[in-house]
Amino acid sequence: MKNIKEQMINAELIDPHSWVVRYADYLFTYAVSRLNDEEVAKDLVQETFLAALERLDKFEGNCSEKTWLTAILKYKVIDVYRKKARGLDQEMKKVKNGEEEDEFFYPEEGNWRVEHWPQEMGIEEPDALISKEFMEILQNCMKKLPQLWLAIFTMKHMDEEETSEICSALSVTSANFWVIIHRTKVNLRACLQKNWM
Repeated sequence: MKNIKEQMINAELIDPHSWVVRYADYLFTYAVSRLNDEEVAKDLVQETFLAALERLDKFEGNCSEKTWLTAILKYKVIDVYRKKARGLDQEMKKVKNGEEEDEFFYPEEGNWRVEHWPQEMGIEEPDALISKEFMEILQNCMKKLPQLWLAIFTMKHMDEEETSEICSALSVTSANFWVIIHRTKVNLRACLQKNWM
């Protein structure tokens, strides 16, 4: 009896016929901002709707449709990160061996090389961060990152995931995580300095 009542309540809370109109643009923007790939983002939005339809009976009504659909999409994005991260053994060896460290720092001192010294970005005003041009340049810089670095950076700074969850999802150690985050920030800053200033 309770199960039938719950299904009736869920049926009133959910309207799958309106999902595309109400949520497709939002979900697409969410996915493309994390993957930098419009085709994959489109596919994931479709997969999200299909997965939600298959799991209608699991929706408990504890959140809005939008939140529920976004949660499904979030896990699909993480799955894409995992798949891309699997083939990156060479990249992880470079990270572990610190081969790229010399490019930005004096190895013996740990200080910045003069040519990579942090500079003002010219985006110190809060309104500048909203600038469409800046966001386009940032997205282009993010596209240049290795896939694992992009996945970790996005999960940490866009999705605000816990470090332990990211390490578990992408099968990286905590030490590698922090090295990758550091190098990602260094690379993004260098790219932004070159293309924004």
